[in-house]
Amino acid sequence: MTTAVVAGADPDGLGEALEAEGATVVRVVGIASADSLTEAGIDEADLLVLTDMDDATAISVAKERNPDVRVVTYSRDSLPEFAKGQADLAVDPELLAADVVAEEIV
Repeated sequence: MTTAVVAGADPDGLGEALEAEGATVVRVVGIASADSLTEAGIDEADLLVLTDMDDATAISVAKERNPDVRVVTYSRDSLPEFAKGQADLAVDPELLAADVVAEEIV
């Protein structure tokens, strides 16, 4: 079973779409920091889903804690340059619906 840590408000419902595909979803409460990611279980997670690019620094923290975690950004905002090399998939919700993305990544 896939475990996804979702950080950000998720206004387009990717977390719910992942749950519909059978994934276990754990949401980060507040800012995606080392502590909140650890509390959400990033060390054992299969996916980090980032919906707020203001939290892009969480990508490097997550990869440091769990080098095998796949990072998916799902936002209308651009991924900052410093994080582009660490994300596995960057998707604009205007281009692909949440259910399509969830089906592909689970």
